[in-house]
Amino acid sequence: MDHNVHSAETQTSAVQRHPTFDLAGESSTQRRSTTNTNAVSRHNSRNSQLSNPRTLLRALTMPEKPVGNAPPILQQIKAIVLMSWLNVLLACIPVAWALHFALPSTSHNDTIVFVFCFLSIIPLAKLLAFATDELSMRVGQTLAGLLNATLGNAVELIVAIIALAQCQLQIVQSSLVGSILSNLLLVLGMCFFAGGTRFSEQGFGVSVTQLNSSLLIISVIAVLIPAAFHFSAGAEIKDPQEARDILAVSHGTAIILLFVYGSYLVFQLFSHKALYDEKHEDVFRSTQYPGREKKKAMANGETNSQAEANGSSIPLNPVSSREPFQSSPTGSISQEHDAEAATVAPPQEEEEVEVPQMSVPMTIGLLVVVTVLVAVTAEFLVDSINGMVEGGNISKEFIGLILLPIVGNAAEHVTAVTVSVKDKLTLSLGVAVGSSIQIALFVIPFIVTLGWIMGKPLSLLFDPFESIVLFFSVIVVNYVVQDGKSNWLEGMILMCLYVILAVTFWFYPGVTDELSGALQC
Repeated sequence: MDHNVHSAETQTSAVQRHPTFDLAGESSTQRRSTTNTNAVSRHNSRNSQLSNPRTLLRALTMPEKPVGNAPPILQQIKAIVLMSWLNVLLACIPVAWALHFALPSTSHNDTIVFVFCFLSIIPLAKLLAFATDELSMRVGQTLAGLLNATLGNAVELIVAIIALAQCQLQIVQSSLVGSILSNLLLVLGMCFFAGGTRFSEQGFGVSVTQLNSSLLIISVIAVLIPAAFHFSAGAEIKDPQEARDILAVSHGTAIILLFVYGSYLVFQLFSHKALYDEKHEDVFRSTQYPGREKKKAMANGETNSQAEANGSSIPLNPVSSREPFQSSPTGSISQEHDAEAATVAPPQEEEEVEVPQMSVPMTIGLLVVVTVLVAVTAEFLVDSINGMVEGGNISKEFIGLILLPIVGNAAEHVTAVTVSVKDKLTLSLGVAVGSSIQIALFVIPFIVTLGWIMGKPLSLLFDPFESIVLFFSVIVVNYVVQDGKSNWLEGMILMCLYVILAVTFWFYPGVTDELSGALQC
C-alpha cells in the first residue's frame, strides 16, 4: 500500500514538473522564432520573386541593403580624386601619350613608352574597380559579383581586342592564359595567406568551388584538344589543310564554350542562386587562433569553459540556417535564463544603410571615361611591345603571361585581399575564381569568334608549354580548395608556384613551328 502511494506521488510530481520543460521548450522555440522571423520572411519573399518571371529582373537588381542618397557633385569629384594613392600615377598618362607621338620607334624609345603606359593603366584599373563597386552597391549580391568579374576583366578584354586588331596573336593568347594563372595562383594565394594571418582556418562553399573547378577543367581541355590534334594527326595532314582544320575545330569549340558560359549564368543567377549566398549551409565556419579566440571570448564576458568550447581547436562544421543555436551536451536549460528570455524581447536590429560616394550618372560617366583612356593607352602599349622585344632583354611570352595580367588584375588583387582579411572569403573566391572562369569560358571563345569575324586566324592552339602549365595549375587549385577550408600555408604554396612559373617564363623563348607560321596573319 505504501509502495502504491509512493508511486502515485512520484507520478504526480513528474506531471507537475512536465509543464516546466514544455514552457522552457516553448520559450526557446519562441526565442528562435522571433530571432529568425525577419530572415525567413526575406527568404520566402525572394523565392516568391524568383518564381514570378515578371519580378525576376527586379529581384536581381534589388540591393541587399538600402542605399542612401549620393553626396553633392563636389564631394563626388573629391572622392574620385582621393580614392587611392595610386591616382598619383595618372600623371603618367599624358607623358605616355606625348612620348608615343614624339619619340621615333626604336628599341630604347619603345621600352620607355611601354613603361609609362604600363604605369598609366594601373590607376585606371583601380578607378574602374571603384566605379564598379559603386554600381554593384545598387544591385543584388549575385549580380554584383557578376559585374565585378565582368568589369574587372575589362582591361584584359580591351588589350586582347587591340592586340587582335594589330595581329599580335601570340600576345592575345599569352595575355589570356597569364590572366587565368594570375587570378588562380597569385590573387587566390594572396587571399588565403592574408586571411590566414588573422584566422586559423577560413571556410567557403564546397559545392560552388567544386563546380568552378569543373568549369575550369572543361575550358583547359578545350585548349588542350587542338594541341593534341596537332601532335597526333599533324604528320598525316599538310600544314595548310591542318591549319584550316584546327581553325574549324577552334571556332566550333568556342561556340560551345559560349553556350556553357550562358548556362553557367543561368545556374548562378536563377536556378541555384542560393548556393552563392554567404549564409548557405554548405559554407564552413571560419575559426580564429586559440589565443585570439580566448581574448575575444573574455572581452565578450564569456567564461573560460565557454571560450575553450568555441576555440579553433574544434573542427569546422557547416553553418546551417535551420539550426542557428546548439543545445548543451546534457540537454539541460537554465530556468533563470529561460525566464529572462521569455520576459525580455530581443532588440530589433536596425537595417544598415549604405551611403554611396557617387551618383549613378557620375558612376556611368566615370566608367565611360576610364574605358576610353584604357583603350587608347593599351593601344600605345601594344604598339611598343615589338620594339621592346627586339632589344632582346625580354620575351613576348613573359610580357603576355606575367606583366600584362598584373596590370589588368592590380585592382582585383587589392579588393580580394582586403575582403579576405575581413573574413569574406566567399567574395574573394568570386573575384579570383569567377574572373578566371569568365576569361576561360567567355573572353577566350569570344576573342576567337571575333577573330573569325575579322578574318584573323586566331585559334585555340596555344603554346604547348603554356597549355600544360595552365592544366597543372588548375589541378593544384582544385586540390587546395576541395576541402572547403583554407589557411596561410595553402596561400603561400599558390604564390610560390606562381613565382616559379614567372622565373620559368622569363627564360622560355617560345615555340614556333611551320603550323604556327600558317596560323599567322
